[in-house]
Amino acid sequence: MEGRWQGSLPVPLNDIGRAQARALASHLRQNPIRAIYSSDLPRALETAEFLGAAVGVRPEPDVRLREFDLGIFQGLKRDEMMARYPAEWASFNADYWDYAIPGGESRRMLQQRMWEAWMDVIARDEGPEVAVVSHGGALKLLLLRLFDNSPAVGELRLENTSVTTVEPNGAGWKLAAAADITHLAALSKSLSSGPVNSPPEHQNI
Repeated sequence: MEGRWQGSLPVPLNDIGRAQARALASHLRQNPIRAIYSSDLPRALETAEFLGAAVGVRPEPDVRLREFDLGIFQGLKRDEMMARYPAEWASFNADYWDYAIPGGESRRMLQQRMWEAWMDVIARDEGPEVAVVSHGGALKLLLLRLFDNSPAVGELRLENTSVTTVEPNGAGWKLAAAADITHLAALSKSLSSGPVNSPPEHQNI
């Protein structure tokens, strides 16, 4: 694993990513999912298509569900960012929410577009279940907005194809399950027996 930050680059799934997506689809096959909204980036949309085929729903792409647009940092490793753009890297770390990366966006901008997409999804009331397929960093910031910057949410690590379940709870939301990857257990055992391409890197933002 190289530790490159993909951001909004159009990176496709590799062999492990497709295997994870198939495991996710099998895991959720019996759920009453009536709509699927997905980032239009290839790695998310292909995952959504596996799920859609399993539950009989065509995913609807939404550009607002993309991962963090990292601008000049995209495709680089942490040490490369620090070496090539020391001033920008320092500003990025000094102002967590509002520093807009040149050529990209700020975390607050990302959170706002995710929130707008979320509000549109829930306004459609297409349940009983709706799936939103996005990216670890983008979903983390949405969850922080939904749960008032809860420290527990802040500590979550949303792995590839992890399932987080949010349910209505009066005027707010209940975190019914967070970052569940039990569907990957059997897959992880089979992959450990031989060399396979590494999945796309998860990034903490």
